[in-house]
Amino acid sequence: MKTKKEMIAMLLAGGQGSRLGVLTANMAKPAVSFGGKYRIIDFPLSNCINSGVDTVGVMTQYQPLRLNTHIGIGIAWDLDRNRGGVTILSPYEKSENTDWYTGTANAILQNIGYIDSYDPEYVLILGGDHIYKMDYELMLNYHKARKADITMAAMPVPIEEASRFGVLVTEPETGKIIDFQEKPAVPKSNLASMGIYIFNWKVLREALITNKDVPSLDFGMHVIPYCHQNGNPVYCYEYNSYWKDVGTLQSYWEANMELIDLVPVFNLYEEYWQIYTNSDSVAPQFIDRDALVERSIVGDGCEIFGTLKNSVIGENVTIEPGAVVSGSIIMANTTIKKGARVEKAIIAEDCVIGEDVVIGAGEYKESTYNKKVYNADLVTIGERSVIPNGVTIGKNTAIIGVTTIEDYPDKKLESGGAIVKAGETV
Repeated sequence: MKTKKEMIAMLLAGGQGSRLGVLTANMAKPAVSFGGKYRIIDFPLSNCINSGVDTVGVMTQYQPLRLNTHIGIGIAWDLDRNRGGVTILSPYEKSENTDWYTGTANAILQNIGYIDSYDPEYVLILGGDHIYKMDYELMLNYHKARKADITMAAMPVPIEEASRFGVLVTEPETGKIIDFQEKPAVPKSNLASMGIYIFNWKVLREALITNKDVPSLDFGMHVIPYCHQNGNPVYCYEYNSYWKDVGTLQSYWEANMELIDLVPVFNLYEEYWQIYTNSDSVAPQFIDRDALVERSIVGDGCEIFGTLKNSVIGENVTIEPGAVVSGSIIMANTTIKKGARVEKAIIAEDCVIGEDVVIGAGEYKESTYNKKVYNADLVTIGERSVIPNGVTIGKNTAIIGVTTIEDYPDKKLESGGAIVKAGETV
């Protein structure tokens, strides 16, 4: 029999992350590398254990293998516990109404049995794809002090960006929410929901069961408006620290680059609020005497012989002599061969960039492949890709797969182009 818990966390980590293009072709967005050492899901998991939340259900769905392997039994986050700890919750076959998780609240609905087994007073709902540090215990204390049924974390954003979010309108003196708009054309406020909620479990349970037949049951669209209309007290917990949605290639690149600022906006080196991860034991990094490294994060096991500037490099990356990498994110186990020049690129794990390759050449052009995903002057290369010697790749391009010289007319991929090899999906 499981021990009763005051509050448990339910972490929504099943998202495809389609706006990250080739980076999420073979993995869920929360499993994508970040900061040279971590994966995106490390941040909410670390926030949980730092906040004293020791029971976390992680709901996975899209391409879950990499994410499930990374989390394992939760050792890295001190969540390997007999009573509580971390549990992977995938969709499963039932005698009737079998379905994938079709919405954020539907995922919780399908796991009512898991939550009931802990008989919690409160349930903390989290997304698995944001970069931030937050003490959920402070939010719970706020929730209790106001005798709230629901507390929603929110942060101020520029009013011109507010239409991208759920928007909260509050009583200034109390923080009580009096109106809620889901991605409104004309926002009434600049307080944007962060997708972090604390519910009294009895209130949430009733709302889920009552609305169980609503298609694609969602917190912002259905559950919270239902509770608000029912008169349940809903409060806003205003958050004014760093929080980043890394859901686009540009925002993902920017968040990584912010880590190497002289005074980082987001500090990975604070002792009192550590970010934990499941990492392999690898050799120390080696930087050759002829190498040049400026303002970069360099992971363990790297061998740097060339030039590295303003970049974030994962573990076991090799930059050969004469190669130059600047303004880029290079993920684990990738090799940049002799003479290659890489500028403003995101290169995923286990790639080989051939000799004398030029990445990020020429001028920006609109994507001919997918304008919604590829709309920045970045080169994005998916995992296990191979770029042959001597080719030139323009800006705002995407590549995934083992490519050969025949894939590059005149040894070039023009700006705005893409190469997606047979068998690969984006």
